[in-house]
Amino acid sequence: MYKLKCISCGKIYEPSPKIYVCPQCGSRLGTLEVIYDYEKINLKKSDFSPDGDISQFIKVLPINSYVTHLKVGGTPLYKFKNLLGIKEVQIKYDGTNPTASYKDRATAIALAKAYEYNYETIYCASTGNAASSLAGLAASTKLEAFIFVPASAPIAKIAQLYVYGAKVIQIDGTYDEAFDISMKIGEKLNWYSRNSAINPYLLEGKKTGALEVAVQTFYDPPDIVIVGVGDGTVISSLYKGFYDFYKLGLINKIPKIIGVQAENADAIVRTFEKGKPYKPIDIYAKTLADSISVGKPRDVIKACKYVEKSGGTFLRVSDEEIYSAILELAKNTGIFGEPAGAASYAGLKKAIKLGIVDKNEKACIFVTGNGLKDIKAVEKLIKPIKIEPKIEKVLEYINEVKS
Repeated sequence: MYKLKCISCGKIYEPSPKIYVCPQCGSRLGTLEVIYDYEKINLKKSDFSPDGDISQFIKVLPINSYVTHLKVGGTPLYKFKNLLGIKEVQIKYDGTNPTASYKDRATAIALAKAYEYNYETIYCASTGNAASSLAGLAASTKLEAFIFVPASAPIAKIAQLYVYGAKVIQIDGTYDEAFDISMKIGEKLNWYSRNSAINPYLLEGKKTGALEVAVQTFYDPPDIVIVGVGDGTVISSLYKGFYDFYKLGLINKIPKIIGVQAENADAIVRTFEKGKPYKPIDIYAKTLADSISVGKPRDVIKACKYVEKSGGTFLRVSDEEIYSAILELAKNTGIFGEPAGAASYAGLKKAIKLGIVDKNEKACIFVTGNGLKDIKAVEKLIKPIKIEPKIEKVLEYINEVKS
């Protein structure tokens, strides 16, 4: 039902456990797309439920079976009228996934493929979320999980790895260094890779977020979709999800897709701005939003090509804008997003300011992780004040803080 196609040269490959990228184009230019024979896929709108997990999409996923018993997907889509002065803001909140991030969608597919190919060990490199996702979802399976993380990853995310019983390898370096080392070790020891972009099937898991938005909007998707961008796989997956449903006749448009990067981690923005033919521009990345702090993005070509096809663009936001977005998003909507998740809200504000989003449009932002994953980002807000256990003292304090 599916084949693999190189994003650069267009060569088509039969699926195989040994093929991750196009051998001719290499790991950066040769990431692979999963392509389907849409004429052989028979789906109708009544096949799906707004509350169903990602297993309901199995006919448009490259797996034989769904192996994790945890509910991945089926996350809420909240709708707010006139938020930020536009017609409707939709928020797809993936903090309710089993390990509280969007990465669970990709991990569920990686586990299914590892089972299908009879691997015993699965690994990934991560700044935190993919790591905790793999550790959590693999915990109840027969697979042994090895995780490579930069030692600078937030403690809340690293703690999850140990709780779930994964084998943790903390690299005293950047995410990109951890990634490169993990790939060499994985190949040497014949482990299955859950690394984003390198493994083409992960994008297929991530596209289920777009499929759910289509179902949850009753097949009338938003005009604009905005998401934070690190490696480029999530934003690519959103286009792919809407494209699949468009080709299957379930929706009649593909939203414009806008990617948001931090100013000091803007490798994909630079590549996109330089124009065709897209060639990766690598940088040293450092940002408050650790989940999108990627200087050597692996899915950069797909991200640029797919965003261009959607009619969308990429934007930069500062760490200060991301920090403000965390607070504003939480106060206005009750959703506490981690920095990378709140980056989409910061991007929406900028897009409105630049006139990219019109007040009469519907915009959907993806908040990809729970704010408790990286509490360090908002630590400066926490200023404990001890009050004597006396009613008059407590009343005094209440009068001081009331606004």
